[in-house]
Amino acid sequence: MKAIQFESDTFPTSAGDLTLTFIGHGSLMLDFKGKVIHIDPYTRIADYSLLPKADLIFLTHEHSDHLDPRALEHIQTGVTTLVMTEACARQLKGGIVMKNGETRVVDGIPVETVPAYNRVHLRENGQPYHPKGEGNGYILTFGKTRLYIAGDTENIPEMMDLKDIDIAFLPMNLPYTMTSQMAAEAALGFKPRALYPYHFSSTKTADLERLLAGSGIDVRIRKMA
Repeated sequence: MKAIQFESDTFPTSAGDLTLTFIGHGSLMLDFKGKVIHIDPYTRIADYSLLPKADLIFLTHEHSDHLDPRALEHIQTGVTTLVMTEACARQLKGGIVMKNGETRVVDGIPVETVPAYNRVHLRENGQPYHPKGEGNGYILTFGKTRLYIAGDTENIPEMMDLKDIDIAFLPMNLPYTMTSQMAAEAALGFKPRALYPYHFSSTKTADLERLLAGSGIDVRIRKMA
């Protein structure tokens, strides 16, 4: 797989610049004062042997497009810190396990976990694609800037309790997560300053832009299908 140039945005924070790199699907890379953070690395969308090694890795849940051992092999070093769910820990050794609703400081970065689950979209057997209590969303705080990465989830009630979110990533890949309407309702509930739809597959991001027009939320569309 050839190396490609990924889009990126930089946000100034009270503690230094935060650069977001949009790898694709549910995969992100962050750079904060030289610290490299990977989110849900996935080899089907990028050659991770060509990407920077990770100081920190966050895994939202155990599905193979979010927990990819091949990607992890390329970016982990002997000092990489891995943060994951209990289900991920059944497949991987080492690392920090965080449950829904926990808070802690990891490598100097305050981390909060938010539930990530389905209530509406179900498998044929009636089970949710993402059961409650198994997946994590993460709020990472850089200086005074709060970044929310929702993971695979719908617009769950817990989102309405989120406070002071500056940057948010909300998934819109059907039938597994949210419709554009669901994502818009979530965003209007906790009102992030900047909103990125991600992991959106064939869902039309233009619908989200239309639904949030005039809301004051800066909807930013990047290559995250």
